[in-house]
This record gives sequence, structure tokens and C-alpha cells, in this order.
Amino acid sequence: MLDQLPPELRDQIAVLLPQIVDGGLSLLSAILILILGIWFAGRLRLWTVRAFGRMPQMDTMLQNFFGTIVWYLAIIFTVLAVLAKFGVQTASLIAVLGAAGLAVGLALQGTLANVAAGVMLLIIRPFRAGHYVEVGGIAGTVKSLSLFTTELSTPDNIQIIVPNSDIWGQPIKNYTYHPTRRLDITFGISYGDNIGKAMGIIKAEIAADARCLAEPEPFTGVLNLGESSVDIVMRVWVANSEFWNVRFDLMRKIKERFDAEGITIPFPARTVYTVNAARKVAE
Repeated sequence: MLDQLPPELRDQIAVLLPQIVDGGLSLLSAILILILGIWFAGRLRLWTVRAFGRMPQMDTMLQNFFGTIVWYLAIIFTVLAVLAKFGVQTASLIAVLGAAGLAVGLALQGTLANVAAGVMLLIIRPFRAGHYVEVGGIAGTVKSLSLFTTELSTPDNIQIIVPNSDIWGQPIKNYTYHPTRRLDITFGISYGDNIGKAMGIIKAEIAADARCLAEPEPFTGVLNLGESSVDIVMRVWVANSEFWNVRFDLMRKIKERFDAEGITIPFPARTVYTVNAARKVAE
């Protein structure tokens, strides 16, 4: 069939055909490299997470963070390998990307600040996955820490995504960092009630609850003489995981004992004195 074509066209086909074949093979190999690179990046991330998971000192956040870093590096090498198949000089490309990266970095200072804050949070580690924290007026259980954001979950199961820079630049209050926590409850009794009797009821309920720790020693004392009540404070140490359960149970039991023993919890009240001044009405 080629013999029937004009000589000039046959020459052009003879020149272009090898180039088309080479280009097609380069395209196919580039697609194959891209597919294998993406697959290998995912596998490499999984292997990294599993490897760090075998270390007892590594928590979930660190495992996922390093796995993400490895995934990004593998994707970058894959893209460079694909470009090299098309004859792109990767050395000059890296220099161009470096210059472009500098310009983009200046334009995206906030984003890079989140990355830097994420790295610092992983190094300092003020919290781990599962800790209940409060930062910048936002409170929740830490679910994960990525390069840019930290994911929190509120007690009513609402997801909150916070930029890392907002967390790093704020005081962090970690409620579950220590294994124990002090529980403070204040009870108000009437001025006519027996203070010693009320304090005895509170101490008895503390002693009867095995979840209340003996050390540090529980404390009960008069905190304040209010406008309508004598305020008695109870301070007891409990395991962090039992904090709310102990609080709810002690408040109910002590209230029930107060009712049974005739100790009253007064409503806020004020005594108002009125003076009637006699006045002469001019006739």
C-alpha cells in the first residue's frame, strides 16, 4: 500500500512513523508509571503506618502524619519520573519549581504556617488522639492531626476542623492529659442548718464511693457565706475516666441524704424593709 503513495509522502511517513511509535510508547509507559506510582504511594503509606504502629510510643496521629509525608514524597517522585519520560529535564524543572515554590510560599504564608504548626504540635505533643481539649474557646475530643488541620469531635458528635496555626497560637487546656483529676462541688445550705451535720453527710458519701481516691485526701470546708446560703465545698480526686460519673452520682446521693436528714438547700432570697413615713396632708 505504501508503494502506491507518492515518493514525497512515503518519505514523510518514514520520518514521522518512528516518532509516532516512540511518542506512543512514551505515553503508555508514562501512564503505566503514573498508575504504578500512585498504587505504590498508597502501599508505602500503609506500610509506614503499620511500621510506626508497632512502636508503643507512637500514637495514631504520628503514624498517620508520617504516612502522609511518605505518600506526598512518593507522588512527587512519580510525577518527576513521568515528566522524564517525555524528555523534560527534571534538574531544570526542580530549579523552576523551587523558584515557583518560593513565590507560592510567600503567597500562602497562612497555609505554610499551618504545616509548621502541625509539625510543632507533633514534636511538642500537647495532646494525643482521644484527649479532650479546649483551645480558643473550642472544646472536643481529638480525632486526628494532619498537615494543615486538627479534627475535633464534640460530646454531641459534631465534627470541628481547626487550622493548626490557630491551635499552636492559643493556650491549650487538656482535660485528659493526667490520669487523675480533682472534682469540686459546692453545696449551699440554709443558715439555720447544722454545718457540721451537713459536712458529715458529704464526707460519708465520699467514703462510701470506692471511685473517690484516698490520696490526695478529700477536703470539705465552708467556702463562702452567701446572701442566702452557707456554701460548703467538696474537693475529691478521681480517675479521669470516672470524673463525670462520680460527679453526677455524688450530687444526687448527697441531695437525697440532705432531704432525708432535714438539711435544706435554700432558694435565693432577699429581705426588704419598708419604712412608712407619716406625712401631713395639707388641708
